[in-house]
Amino acid sequence: MEYNSLGSSQLKVSEVCLGSMTWGVQNNQQDANQQIEYALSRGINFIDTAEMYAVPPSPDTYGKTEGIIGNWLGNNQQKRKDIFVASKIAGAGLPWIREGGPITKASIGESVDASLQRLQTDYIDVYQLHWPNRTSPHFSKHWPNSFKFSDLNREREVEGMLAILEGLNDCIKAGKIRHCGLSDDTTWGINTYLSLAKEHDLPRMVSIQNEFSLMHAKDWPYLIENCVHEDIAFLPWSPLGGGALSGKYLNGQRPEGSRWSMSQRNGLFRDSPQSQQAIQKYVDLAREFSITPSQLALAWCQQVDGVTSTIIGATTMGQLEENINSFELELSPELQAGIMDIFKQHPLPF
Repeated sequence: MEYNSLGSSQLKVSEVCLGSMTWGVQNNQQDANQQIEYALSRGINFIDTAEMYAVPPSPDTYGKTEGIIGNWLGNNQQKRKDIFVASKIAGAGLPWIREGGPITKASIGESVDASLQRLQTDYIDVYQLHWPNRTSPHFSKHWPNSFKFSDLNREREVEGMLAILEGLNDCIKAGKIRHCGLSDDTTWGINTYLSLAKEHDLPRMVSIQNEFSLMHAKDWPYLIENCVHEDIAFLPWSPLGGGALSGKYLNGQRPEGSRWSMSQRNGLFRDSPQSQQAIQKYVDLAREFSITPSQLALAWCQQVDGVTSTIIGATTMGQLEENINSFELELSPELQAGIMDIFKQHPLPF
């Protein structure tokens, strides 16, 4: 296992981050315990969660994943120092979380305290904003004119971002969180927070996690270049395109208990005719080189310059082992050329 600096922080995180959003719906406490123990045995020291989890999000599943992790931490207190735990505060839009309100200075304090209680820990290593208060080009809103950037009241937004940093600073000073980061944000978001932090002597964002995969690589080159030069860790989530790049959803298949067999908050926006064509080609290429489609997709993601730690998830131990093994693969020049040929044909299929 390789370890990389988490941006400008002093944390050295494994190049694989264990995602947890299925714990509480598709996986139970016992499953999660097994996954955590196995991940640790393979050298993973980084776990990502969120107050919103499990998914699909609902009033009944809110906070369940943090609670499951907390149960494990409570029973393994001697191992807390060996793990970096990242969690996230939900943004606006979910009526059962702070009545659907935006992230504010006050809500950060409330959310951190609630997460600490569920996680059964005194501190969170990295506390992230799950999505910004403003509309951002994520979750199928990346097509030109999906919304208007010019509709934003910049002055009001920046004032809110400053208040958020002040709230994060309060939590850091209290020892409740060690570092802060972003999720589902943009280069403007990164640089505005960096500017505010410098101007007001407030905490610096150390990381950003955005969707990034062979089917959704819009963060290259501009956002990733920004991350490299501003010392921001880039943490890809959904490197398998919501599981699609495994090939299990080809031809309308919906395996029982799989994520796509469940109702999704944003719909199955990754399922398009173009996606199906691209996935089939990646599946065929993987078979030609005697690896699994998931391993092809994850190994590709890991070798992209600027990627710090890739967030993986699994519902079975077999999937978890397969996914972690992907990071030990070296893609041959021939395989990389084959991947790039498909990528050029299908650069943004959904």
